[in-house]
Amino acid sequence: MTDEPALPKGELLKGRRGLIMGVANKNSIAWAIAQQLSAQGAELAFTFVNEAMERRVRPLAESLGAKIIVECDVLKDDSMDRAFAAVAKAWPSLDFLVHAIAFTDRTALEGSFVENTTRQNFKDTMDVSAFSFVDAAKRASKMMPKGGSMVTLTYLGAERTIPNYNVMGVAKAALEASMRYIARDLGPAGIRVNAISAGPIKTLAAAGISSGRHMFSFNRLASPLRDDTDVKGVAGAALYLLSDLGASCTGEVLHVDAGFHIVGMPDEAAFKE
Repeated sequence: MTDEPALPKGELLKGRRGLIMGVANKNSIAWAIAQQLSAQGAELAFTFVNEAMERRVRPLAESLGAKIIVECDVLKDDSMDRAFAAVAKAWPSLDFLVHAIAFTDRTALEGSFVENTTRQNFKDTMDVSAFSFVDAAKRASKMMPKGGSMVTLTYLGAERTIPNYNVMGVAKAALEASMRYIARDLGPAGIRVNAISAGPIKTLAAAGISSGRHMFSFNRLASPLRDDTDVKGVAGAALYLLSDLGASCTGEVLHVDAGFHIVGMPDEAAFKE
């Protein structure tokens, strides 16, 4: 489905089955993760939120041989019930979950957080972007009798203020806290739960942030690697966390952002090159 060269094949996830929630199109981080997991032998299932998204997701999923492609609106309990029931009907158990779901009104991603955040949008953003992982983890864990692994996607805006990220930063902070509590609760069952904090990547979600171009250029110049975040690195981090390579790793936020998160003040020379 893309012009990218084929990923090297392997068997790190041979015989494993996992659910991918949140692919939007071929530029999605979730799609890059799905390709990496598939290349390592995983059998995948996918969700889509509505008919319009199905037209984008289904061809991608089918290109990886996916047989389970189900509608799932995380704001509706009955939709979540049907989606997980469909997965459970097809598979006796689940080995991993990838959660890459977030949404807020585009008007909230510009200007003042205080002035542009409404009560209803705050609730909706938290519901879609944070509680959906709690709900999905609860359901998926019931299909992991022998343990498993879960990964969600976050961003540095959860830890620090980012211009125009606003309410989404608050939701990502809630997501990260939720991840830690889920990791605590599910740890005794042998289920590892982690988050990947990816740097800016040109996705559909990033396009909704009004200062997106500045974000990309500043991250590139200020990061130790002086480079953009490579989506392949994010996919590789997911492979690590979802496979046995990530044994004993749980409750972590793994930053994959060319090192940007460690910088307190960028070198002056970086902005003169």
